[in-house]
Amino acid sequence: MKTYLKILLLLLFPLMVYAQQSYSDSLKLALKMATTDSAKFSISHDLFTHYTNDNIDSALSYIGQALLIARKNNRKINEADCLQNIGMLLPELGKYSESLEAFQEAFKIAEDPANESLVWKDDSKYSLRQIRLMKLGWTHLHFGTSGGYTNNTDQEMFHIRKAIQLGEEIGGDNLLASLANLGMAGIFMSLNKLDSALLIYKKFEQVFQGTGTGYYEKKYLGDVYHNEGSIYASKGEKEKALYYYHKALDALTANGQNNLTGLSGVYWDLANYFLQEKQKDSSLYYAKKTVEDLNLFKANYISWGYLTLSKSYELENNIDSAYKYQRLAFAGIDSNYRGEIKNKSEFQKQLFKNQMRVKELDQEKISFRNKIRTNILLGGLFIVLVVAFILFRNNRQKQKANRLIAQQKEQVESALSELKSTQSQLIQSEKMASLGELTAGIAHEIQNPLNFVNNFSEVSTELLEEMKEELATGNTQQVNEIANDVKQNLEKIIHHGKRADAIVKGMLQHSRTSSATKEPTDINALCDEYIRLAYHGLRAKDKSFNANFKTNFDESVGKINIIPQEIGRVILNLLNNAFYAVSKKQHAKRLSAEQAGLMQNAENYEPLVTISTKKQDHRILIRVDDNGNGIPASVKDKIFQPFFTTKPTGQGTGLGLSISYDIITKAHNGKLKLETKEDEGASFIILLPVI
Repeated sequence: MKTYLKILLLLLFPLMVYAQQSYSDSLKLALKMATTDSAKFSISHDLFTHYTNDNIDSALSYIGQALLIARKNNRKINEADCLQNIGMLLPELGKYSESLEAFQEAFKIAEDPANESLVWKDDSKYSLRQIRLMKLGWTHLHFGTSGGYTNNTDQEMFHIRKAIQLGEEIGGDNLLASLANLGMAGIFMSLNKLDSALLIYKKFEQVFQGTGTGYYEKKYLGDVYHNEGSIYASKGEKEKALYYYHKALDALTANGQNNLTGLSGVYWDLANYFLQEKQKDSSLYYAKKTVEDLNLFKANYISWGYLTLSKSYELENNIDSAYKYQRLAFAGIDSNYRGEIKNKSEFQKQLFKNQMRVKELDQEKISFRNKIRTNILLGGLFIVLVVAFILFRNNRQKQKANRLIAQQKEQVESALSELKSTQSQLIQSEKMASLGELTAGIAHEIQNPLNFVNNFSEVSTELLEEMKEELATGNTQQVNEIANDVKQNLEKIIHHGKRADAIVKGMLQHSRTSSATKEPTDINALCDEYIRLAYHGLRAKDKSFNANFKTNFDESVGKINIIPQEIGRVILNLLNNAFYAVSKKQHAKRLSAEQAGLMQNAENYEPLVTISTKKQDHRILIRVDDNGNGIPASVKDKIFQPFFTTKPTGQGTGLGLSISYDIITKAHNGKLKLETKEDEGASFIILLPVI
């Protein structure tokens, strides 16, 4: 085994405590008295640390006890720590395959974040995650150093760099990153990159000198000095090599330390140094010290100490002793070599199995990914087929629905055409009915002045005949009286003729085609004119009908901008309905009275229709009231709907109020409301904005 590899392994052993016998006895006593598993684990781990550099068998025994306790309590992170420490020590006994198995199990546990909480947490400042990463880092570091036993430099580099990365990630003043960097320096030594290694050691020489004079600083400072001495020896700088070897001894023996691993390495290098310098006394002294410490440590490479001691005796010409230790050396080397070959073979087999397992896992991953990909493709194809089927079905249903919609559309259009035709006929019928009512009213209005004209004309004709007779007799006085009577009659004829002319002109004005243009209109005059037309129109149809009508006009209303023909049509419709309502109630009263033989009950009812106007803020109110039967509450909400009527079949189209509602609300931005009480009457209220 190369010297620098042995030094590298010794450098990377876990932190140690003082080796006095009293300390180990105290720990053993504390272990016997411990009552909790956590305390037993901690003390067993401390005993392992204590014996690491003194007695490998004892160290393995105590770390084995700690491992069992950790497993019993399912403390996975503590279990991983024990396994990596076991893996670190087993190569000292040549058990490489067992070491690999321990490291693999430690990696499996420490790499799983799910195990972070499964740990006995000490009083350190680190979080559970940092503790897990630290154990993983030490596992990488110790596994990296084991690569030196099989000359696997690439493996060493990978794991030591991983340890450096984890140490830097954890942060704080942990030693992981520092010792991993020192491990990297050991690799540089194995690759004969002495300057690179020396640069790292010089850096950490200053670091350890500046951190104090405690045990840990002295211990690792001694290792740094030792490796610096080995580098200078390899470079042929003998004085510097000797200087740093002695500095290493001073650091390793300071404060009563008994670091057998570190001291045996320095003693061995000093013995070989003095052998080269032919200084037999010094060579023999340090060779004996090497064998003495290695015997105490029970290291399997003590044969190399025997060989150096044999050479030292040979330098003194002590052939017997030289031969004795040479035989011990060769016997041990041969035994170690055979054992090492066997263990390395097992290690390589285990490593090969592990590599094959990794390949199998990779192949399984590839197969799994391919299976997933295939399933995804099949699933995607299935989804596409399902979507295609759904789209096809929906398309067919859509086509079917479109055909149905087209048929329904034709039916609706046909029905709409028929409805429009019927509506036009009904509107025309409504117009004709309104025209008939209007014509009757106009005829009645004109009939009165015409009757006066006819009567006065007949009287005047008779007076003229009488005047001719009086002229014949020469009765001048009587002629003058008759002439005055004729004159008065002619004046009355002219008066009533002008009245008829005014009525005709007014009707022509209202009946001319509407231009839908609003113009200032005297609303009171319009209402007064149409209430008379409505009354006389109904009288023309039913000579037996008599009713009172009243007007109550607000003179402040004045003129407002409306379409007079349209508003007149609305007022006439409302008044016709009002007179119809009181007429219907009057007939019902008479019929009921005749059947009961109480005519005076019928005479107690006086039909009354009232139209009134009033100015309210920025609007004009027109109100038509009647004392008929009113409108039932069940049909009140339908009264303004097209084709709805309360009149018997054939007497109403149901368009009057609907058209009136549209004229008021749409053409004039007003409101048309109904107030009614059954058996008491109804009131229609028009609200028009003043513009």
